[in-house]
Amino acid sequence: MSPTISHKDNSRQRRPGTFNHSLDMKSGPLPPGGWEDSHPELVGGEGDKEALLRDTGTGDFSKPPRSCRAELSSILLLLFLYVLQGIPLGLAGSIPLILQSKNVSYTDQAFFSFVFWPFSLKLLWAPLVDAVYFRNFGRRKSWLVPTQYILGLFMIYLSTQVDHLLGNTDGRTPDVIALTVTFFLFEFLAATQDIAVDGWALTMLSRENVGYASTCNSVGQTAGYFLGNVLFLALESADFCNKYLRFQPQPRGIVTLSDFLFFWGTVFLITTTLVALLKKENKEVSVGKEETQGITDTYKLLFAIIKMPAVLTFCLLILTAKIGFSAADAVTGLKLVEEGVPKEHLALLAVPMVPLQIILPLIISKYTAGPQPLNIFYKAMPYRLLLGLEYALLVWWTPKVEHQGGFPVYYYIIVLLSYALHQLCKKLGGSCVTALDGYYVESIICVFIGFCWWFFLGPKLKKLQDEGPSSWKCKRSN
Repeated sequence: MSPTISHKDNSRQRRPGTFNHSLDMKSGPLPPGGWEDSHPELVGGEGDKEALLRDTGTGDFSKPPRSCRAELSSILLLLFLYVLQGIPLGLAGSIPLILQSKNVSYTDQAFFSFVFWPFSLKLLWAPLVDAVYFRNFGRRKSWLVPTQYILGLFMIYLSTQVDHLLGNTDGRTPDVIALTVTFFLFEFLAATQDIAVDGWALTMLSRENVGYASTCNSVGQTAGYFLGNVLFLALESADFCNKYLRFQPQPRGIVTLSDFLFFWGTVFLITTTLVALLKKENKEVSVGKEETQGITDTYKLLFAIIKMPAVLTFCLLILTAKIGFSAADAVTGLKLVEEGVPKEHLALLAVPMVPLQIILPLIISKYTAGPQPLNIFYKAMPYRLLLGLEYALLVWWTPKVEHQGGFPVYYYIIVLLSYALHQLCKKLGGSCVTALDGYYVESIICVFIGFCWWFFLGPKLKKLQDEGPSSWKCKRSN
């Protein structure tokens, strides 16, 4: 069986309507008389091109809307797939804390941060995932199933190598380059799975319930990240397990990274097999909702969209908006570990944040769903920038706290409150001897750049909200 490359003549997908006879969406142009006479404006000419800008999800309005309960199994499946997606993200997020406990340099930490790039760059190969597939197997399953199989096998193989890469077996320093390459591939596979799941979510659920897809994404990824990061770091820590989970102290935690990878690799393989055998794609919904075209046309459309003035401006603003937060977001946790805060305790502080991360989007949705969705981001930005300075103050204060046998409870309460405020604002938006830690200098510089962005470029971001619908729609020519 060869991959099917979906294609439409003239690189267009006509708006679905009422057909006089069956239509194969990949068979080429529409057959003569394929459209009802009641829709002459959609056949050819400008009417046909304008139909590209309308909702392609038009279905049969004579059917009663499906309730959430009727599609509960699909919603739960989506939720589980997003949980699986969060596992690699959580594991990749735990590695810097492990490396920091092994006294790895910040240069190596910065190099390892490349592993998170695939989720930022997945737009580059998303059209390929969308356009090439095995028709009989399913448009999304053609990528989801093999990607998750590879992820499972990759995790099982990595479980045999990760101790060597971290230097746990021979007492060497961690091989940061090999770790970066390995986890970059790991995250690349997870990002590809994300593309397939996001696309499947649009057709797995009916139009009435498709809004639950974003909820599944948010809740599922948060839960998966929690399992792969917080839970793993806690169970991997000998100190935490001996203090809270054991009666007899042991030199190692309940699980190791190798054990954790092997377990979830097995879960990936088993669940992927079940999805491949038991879950069928809704082909009728797929025909009504999705465009099908060739790879070249898909990339042409992608670059045509990016070159639109409003879209290009928005992309540039979003790409630079978080420079002011970079020191607080990327370095603060590592500095706290360097100052003696146990990494597992730092990870456990994320536990109270999980409900907050789930509830906050629901609270602010009434502000972000209106005609001015970027206002809340603009208003929250200066407060989040100031929290960067508060984080720097927290790091400076940490070594001055008396912590014989562990940090006091009030210290963790202050850290927790700082994290909570950060999450609130985030949702709303040779040898060298140094006299001053570079972290503090970086924090001040980043906050200064952030306020410059907010003052000079922030109004441009708000102004984009006043652009008409035509500024965000890409018209394709014949």
